Amino acid sequence: MLESRELTKKFGSKVAVDHVSVRMEPGHVYAMLGPNGSGKTTWMKMAAGLIKPTSGEMLFDGAPVGVDSRRKVAYMSTEPYFYSWMNIRDAGKYYQDFFEDFSMERFLSLLHRMELTENDKIRTLSSGMVAKMKIALTLARDAAVYMLDEPFNGIDLLARDEIRTTILEAAVPEKLLLLSSHLVEEMEAIADQAVFIRSGKLIEVRDLEEMRETDGVSMADRYRAIFGHGEVQA
Repeated sequence: MLESRELTKKFGSKVAVDHVSVRMEPGHVYAMLGPNGSGKTTWMKMAAGLIKPTSGEMLFDGAPVGVDSRRKVAYMSTEPYFYSWMNIRDAGKYYQDFFEDFSMERFLSLLHRMELTENDKIRTLSSGMVAKMKIALTLARDAAVYMLDEPFNGIDLLARDEIRTTILEAAVPEKLLLLSSHLVEEMEAIADQAVFIRSGKLIEVRDLEEMRETDGVSMADRYRAIFGHGEVQA
């Protein structure tokens, strides 16, 4: 469903994504893992059709990403993108205007579960509350692909449990979920596939159950082996 072929993105002399080829299929939850600055966000923005590759291809269902794929991909970015006058319900209306697959009923239900009030002004919310609102907005869409960039940033430990449950509810066989994070332990309980990326280069893609059975290591163990040393450990 989602595939990059030799995907490369440069910003001036900096190579953010370096010839990454990876294929992701529906029915899986992928964790894109790597330190800050490893290229995770840039790859996801190209998958969402928000920025164009320098070279290579980003495909959705075998066709280049574009207007059609943007209707089917729900992307949650890390950047703030709301007007200062908005309250939470206004943000929902904003999404409703842009996305035909957005459900206000689903959004309000998710807000209630996350203990948010629709009349609260966004500018008064803590960073954790904004993060929960953004997750609710994204998952209130009936998309084919959900991409959440750093969904646990700024969220306290207890709230993470509810968010994990909410994300897993969206993990149905016909949909693809991709989460990027440097909080590996949080991803371990959600993902079944891990995409390790470092300095813009794809290191490996692993099926987590197979990795645990064959190598006897967890996703966190593998992360430490790859990113904790100068070389990838076998």
